[in-house]
Amino acid sequence: MAFDKTLLVNLSEEEINRVNRLVEDGINIPPQPRVLEELVRHLTRGTSDVRVLGKVISQDPGIAAMLFKVVDSPVFRKHHPFRSIEHILQTVGLLQTANLVRTISLASALPAKHNQKAFEAFWSRSHAISQLAMLIAEQRITVCNIFPDQACLAGIFHDCGVPVLMQRFPTYCTSMHLDEPGCWTDLREEDARFNADHCVVGYLVGRHWKLPDFICDAIRFHHDMTRLDDHVARTMVAILQLAIHGYYQVQRIDNNPEWDEISADVLDELGINAEALPEFMDIVLELYHRAA
Repeated sequence: MAFDKTLLVNLSEEEINRVNRLVEDGINIPPQPRVLEELVRHLTRGTSDVRVLGKVISQDPGIAAMLFKVVDSPVFRKHHPFRSIEHILQTVGLLQTANLVRTISLASALPAKHNQKAFEAFWSRSHAISQLAMLIAEQRITVCNIFPDQACLAGIFHDCGVPVLMQRFPTYCTSMHLDEPGCWTDLREEDARFNADHCVVGYLVGRHWKLPDFICDAIRFHHDMTRLDDHVARTMVAILQLAIHGYYQVQRIDNNPEWDEISADVLDELGINAEALPEFMDIVLELYHRAA
C-alpha cells in the first residue's frame, strides 16, 4: 500500500522524519478489512437499516462470531442474550457496533509473520486491557462521558504500533523482551535500537482506520498524558492506564513501571479518590473474571 502523507497531520518535524525513515525501511500500515470499509461507507452515507448493515458484517463469519463474543460481556449484560447481528446493531447502536467491528478487525489485519508466540501474547494482553477499559468506562461513564465501545477501541489500538514494528523488525520481540513475563516495550530502548516509536506508529494506524481524533491522540500520548490539552483524550488515556494497571493485577505482576509516576494524574482525571481505588478495582476485576 502506498503511504498516505495526510496521516502525518499534527506530528512534529522529528516524528515526521522518523516515520519517513520507517517508510523507507519498508514498514506497512495495515489496511482495513473489506467488510469494515463497506460498513463504514454505509454509515457515512447515512444507512440505518440494520438488515443491510447486518448483512455486511455477516459477510465475514470470523468477525461476526467475534462480535457475538465481545458483546457477551458484563458491559452489555442488560441486553443478553443477543439473537442476531441485527439485534446487536439495534441495542448497542450503529456507530458503537462499528467501533466493536474495528476492534475485532485489527488482529486479522496484523497476522504474525514470525514469532507466533509473541504475537499471541500481544493480542491476549491487548484484549484483556480492552475488556478492562470497557468495564472502567462503564463504571465512570457519568463522570467521564467515555463510552464502553470507545474504551474497547482504544484498548485494542493503543499499542497497535507494536505488532506493526514486530512485522517489520524480526529482532523487535527479543530486543524489547516481549517474550518475558511482565516485560513491555521501553520507549527509550525502542528509540535507540530501531529509531522508532510505537505510539506514533499506532497513531498513524488509528488515523488510517479513521478512528475518532481523541482516540488517535490517546494512542499517541498514552505514555505521556501531560502533553494532552484535550480533556477527552486525557480521560481516554487515564482509562487506558488504569486498565493496564488492572492487567498487571490480573497477571499478579507487582511491578507496573509507570503507575507510581502517573497514578495521581490518572485518578484525578477519573474522579477516583486514592483511598477508594482498591474497592473500585475489586469491582472491575470481579466483573472481568466473571466474564472470562
